[in-house]
Amino acid sequence: MAEFFEVTLNGKKKTVQSDSVLQTLNHESVDIPSLCYHPSLGPIETCDTCIVKVNGEYVRSCSTEIKPGDVVETRTDDVHEAQLIAMDRILGNHELYCTVCDYNNGGCEIHNAVKEMKVTHQDTEHSSKESAVQRNQFYRYDPDQCILCGRCVEACQDLQVTETLSIDWNLERPRVIWDKDSPIDESSCVNCGHCSTVCPCNAMMEVGMEGEAGFLTGIQDESMRPMINITKHVETGYQSLMTISDLEAQMRESRIKKTKTVCTYCGVGCSFDVWTKDRQILKIEPQAEAPANGISTCIKGKFGWDFVNSEERITKPLIRDGNEFREAEWEEALDLIAAKFTETLKAKGPDALAFISSSKCTNEESYLMQKLARGVVGTNNVDNCSRYCQSPATMGLWRTVGYGGDSGSIEDIANAELIISIGSNTVESHPVLATRVKRSQKLHGQKVIVADIRKHDLADRADLFVQPAPGSDLVWLSAVTKYIVDQGWHDVAFLEQHVTDVEDYLKSLDSYTLDYASEVTNLSKEELIGIATSIHEANTTSVLWAMGVTQHGGGSDTSTAISNLLLVTGNYMKPGAGSYPLRGHNNVQGASDFGSMPDRFPGYQYVTDDEVRTRFEKRWGVDLPAEPGLNNHEMVDAMHDGNLNVLYLKGEDMGIVDSNLNYVQDGFEKLSFFVVQDIFFTKTAQYADVILPASPSLEKEGTFTNTERRFQRLYQVLEPLGDSKPDWKIIQEIANRLEANWTYTHPSEIMAEAASLTPLFAGVSYERLEGYNSLQWPVKEDGTDTPLLFTDGFALPGGKARLWPVEWTKPLSFDDEYDLHINNGRLLEHFHEGNMTYKSKAISRKTPNEFLEVSPELAQERGLEDGTKVKLTSPYGHVFVRCLVTDRVKGKEVYLPMNTSGEGAINYLTSSHSDKDTDTPAYKEISAKMEILEPKGESPLPRINYRNGNPQPQMGVNVEAKWARRDYIFPGDLVEARRKAKNG
Repeated sequence: MAEFFEVTLNGKKKTVQSDSVLQTLNHESVDIPSLCYHPSLGPIETCDTCIVKVNGEYVRSCSTEIKPGDVVETRTDDVHEAQLIAMDRILGNHELYCTVCDYNNGGCEIHNAVKEMKVTHQDTEHSSKESAVQRNQFYRYDPDQCILCGRCVEACQDLQVTETLSIDWNLERPRVIWDKDSPIDESSCVNCGHCSTVCPCNAMMEVGMEGEAGFLTGIQDESMRPMINITKHVETGYQSLMTISDLEAQMRESRIKKTKTVCTYCGVGCSFDVWTKDRQILKIEPQAEAPANGISTCIKGKFGWDFVNSEERITKPLIRDGNEFREAEWEEALDLIAAKFTETLKAKGPDALAFISSSKCTNEESYLMQKLARGVVGTNNVDNCSRYCQSPATMGLWRTVGYGGDSGSIEDIANAELIISIGSNTVESHPVLATRVKRSQKLHGQKVIVADIRKHDLADRADLFVQPAPGSDLVWLSAVTKYIVDQGWHDVAFLEQHVTDVEDYLKSLDSYTLDYASEVTNLSKEELIGIATSIHEANTTSVLWAMGVTQHGGGSDTSTAISNLLLVTGNYMKPGAGSYPLRGHNNVQGASDFGSMPDRFPGYQYVTDDEVRTRFEKRWGVDLPAEPGLNNHEMVDAMHDGNLNVLYLKGEDMGIVDSNLNYVQDGFEKLSFFVVQDIFFTKTAQYADVILPASPSLEKEGTFTNTERRFQRLYQVLEPLGDSKPDWKIIQEIANRLEANWTYTHPSEIMAEAASLTPLFAGVSYERLEGYNSLQWPVKEDGTDTPLLFTDGFALPGGKARLWPVEWTKPLSFDDEYDLHINNGRLLEHFHEGNMTYKSKAISRKTPNEFLEVSPELAQERGLEDGTKVKLTSPYGHVFVRCLVTDRVKGKEVYLPMNTSGEGAINYLTSSHSDKDTDTPAYKEISAKMEILEPKGESPLPRINYRNGNPQPQMGVNVEAKWARRDYIFPGDLVEARRKAKNG
């Protein structure tokens, strides 16, 4: 409960609640300048403009807590004088040339403060810091415009927690520096964009804005200074300057469009405004009200949008003509598809066709894809790429708690006392979510345990980092659970009240002793006991996991073991606790939610359930198949067996992301007809008979569902390029050529239909998702959503969870000649195989190639060095790649990122072996032998990659160093001294 009490504000009694003085003043609509304060960052205390008097003393209102009985003064002459002194110092660091400034878009906080404070002149003349402008291809820093507020540093150090930026307060003229005063491109900067987002002026700014926003911007450097001088001469006095620049800023509104969208990359679900001028993307502007990310972005979300306007976009339908493709009109392409579909239906029946939906497309488009398969063609042969990554996690949760989604929100992850990350390179795969973990650990003492076979950024920061043997996670998880029970640390009351099958499960743990687990996993008993003790001592534990767990032959069982451990310790049904299988793609959660699965309708309703199927039949007006169809793993086998003849695939590069690629690509060759719908000529598209040009997320409307089950709307930013079309329109046109008679005119109508058939999101509507509003399923019909699952019980019979005994599935074994274990996963800067991110020259310049991480000991043994080109051969294929020697891996463990569709693509090595329960490929169970092709070569990782940087961790901006400078006097002290001297 908030504490309310009485204070005196500018002579009037007010009832307020506990908060900072600044926030109290804001609540009372008392305007106070505050240039260094940012709501998402908290008090920084560098600018001094927010000075007020509390109980007769000058204080910084941003960092002073309001207390009962306080007397606060904000309007006296001496307070205003202190604020003006602070503002004058700022203007000594920042030159006002607003009308010709790229940042004059209504949001410059210096401009606005000068106007609101009615500043007419300055006493401290602006002078250069005599330091060159720093820039790279993403953003630039102009020291002569920097007011040293420290927002960028605070964001880098304590929000993003990359810890690259600082202010060197020891310089004669302090300025922001990277690492130990490195150039941006030679630093540890990950180009997340936080710095440019929080900068209150034009000091730290996206390069896409330079010379583009204003009518008088874009002036050549040699002309800029004369133009500034002319502007200053014409605009006599700051208030006239403000008036003219405000008018120019209003004019800019007519040429700059700002549209809210949701990121198309990972499953975090960041949302932000896109600033465009015609088709030009000026910048990405995240907003504090964005529910998943707030003001945060990563390099891809902030700067990775060049693909939208790429010259490589497919903009017209393509039809195969022998070994080539020719452009065609939509009518011809759609007629051909309808004819081939109809021909196959008549000759071989509906199950000779199959459909693969996309984790990149919208919920509405996934819904239509499965409706086309089931309701028009008559087959349940429909799936999506969740089969490649998260199906085992979903299975583990279905078994134990009933819902296959995150237990809570990203906020719950941030608020957990203990985080256990298993098989997840979270910092690179889910970067914005990882910032919440890093921030909570750094600022609030959250404890972090990482279990992974490879060392990465989160492992470096972990309170405990353990490296279990590959594929052995189920064993140590079960042993930790058994140890907790043996010590009497399990939550007996929770188990009695909320969980079934307890005794049978506890008996199943008998074999998972510490000795056995230590032998199998290579973890010490001390490490296992340490994990168990940490869980016991924490009030709330959240477990994060990803493909390092799921992509194994026993991925579903390991996911089940995670949920079992959480149930035994009572870590469900409360904030800050629970299971968090981190979804990899932007809408891989939604693709399954909306029924692109062979055995489930939207909302995970079984196709075998007569009542459910009847409801869909009545709404769709058709008879529906009752038998589950083929998943995408089984589809490949069916291609080879001759039982699958036609495949319609949208928005997935199955020909590079599926396992055992040679087998998959051979399967494509055996199809009689193959339709691929995409924005680029992907590896998969090379095998197609017809390629349909789709539109990316910026060119359509719809919704995505992120890893925390959160529905968010995306709005159309740009018109579709060329003759491309949104996927939902293409699917509808195909359906109607098959006599479906669909009449959707907007995705909102599709959502309304889906919601009416699906209790899980019955209350989802576009009206409720307006702007930055969001909903987390389950959503009741009245719009009530469920940020925290299981508060009223579990989604299983009787409302109780279920403990599910599991046995360890040993990883695949290989002949001795295949002596290297090939780990694989994502990179921060490229998404998956790079179909979109490689279209960004700036990103590709940072990370232009794939590479193979090898350990120093393996390098010494085999004569490897940075740039050595090797051939890796598994029983299923081979790849060619250059080495990078790093201590991120050890011994004969190597790491091959998946950022290529070329000769280094990991899936030329992987097998068709899969999780026994879901058919998710066992991508992580692969070994290979190595052959050196070129002993020497250029390093695949350029010097300008952030991994070569040298971060400098500190708490915030180290403002105490500023206060200790000989040239600093607190403005309040200066005012007091002046008045004392004046009054004798």
